[in-house]
Amino acid sequence: MESLWKVKALTFDLFGTILDLEGSLTPSIVKFLKSKGAIVSAGIFWQQYRARQRIEQYQDTLLMLGHSGYLETARRAFVYILSLNGMKASKEEVQDFMSSWQELSPFPEVIPALERLKTRYQLIVLSNGGPTYLEHLIKNHIHWDFDKVFSVDAVGAFKPHPGVYRRAAGFIGLEVNECLMVSANSFDVMGARSCGYRGAYVNRYGLPYEDTHYQPDLTVLDFRELVDVLVESRLDK
Repeated sequence: MESLWKVKALTFDLFGTILDLEGSLTPSIVKFLKSKGAIVSAGIFWQQYRARQRIEQYQDTLLMLGHSGYLETARRAFVYILSLNGMKASKEEVQDFMSSWQELSPFPEVIPALERLKTRYQLIVLSNGGPTYLEHLIKNHIHWDFDKVFSVDAVGAFKPHPGVYRRAAGFIGLEVNECLMVSANSFDVMGARSCGYRGAYVNRYGLPYEDTHYQPDLTVLDFRELVDVLVESRLDK
């Protein structure tokens, strides 16, 4: 825990960590599946969709054909999972579903936690989302004034590409070990730790962590517990 004493900034993943993707998108998934008379449940569809979205992001970075952007990989993943489940949709239907990505809401304990942390750390968004999309979500749905917002578009690759974490630390003006990556995505914490960040795994979904030497400095269930560890244990000093 002594390694956290030097931390000056918390870098937050947005999608699935601050923003509740499943809770926000499930109503639109249910509506869409019902319109298609689909057999697959909304829960299973979401699990397939989320897993495929990550594959799309990994492929996008590995192929280096030009950074497609977060929403485009989400769109491609949606089309793939439709096909996987034997469904077809017009471009208009896909576009209509994708509009639901503009209406994401944060987990309920996030804002109170940020309030408790704001006088102790710089609070930074470090996200796979594009700048305009992030600006929209932060202004219209999270309603929080972060100190800085860093989009992977500046690097042209999705997390966990090492260039993202290194470039973000420089953008903040800190050494990598002065940044604590806070994410509910274990690959994100692993990627940051491999670049010298400290790491906090917010295990909202009860999932195992990667089998790797780059383990998180702390694992918590939500932001409420994150604050308890960082503030009440006075690890920020």
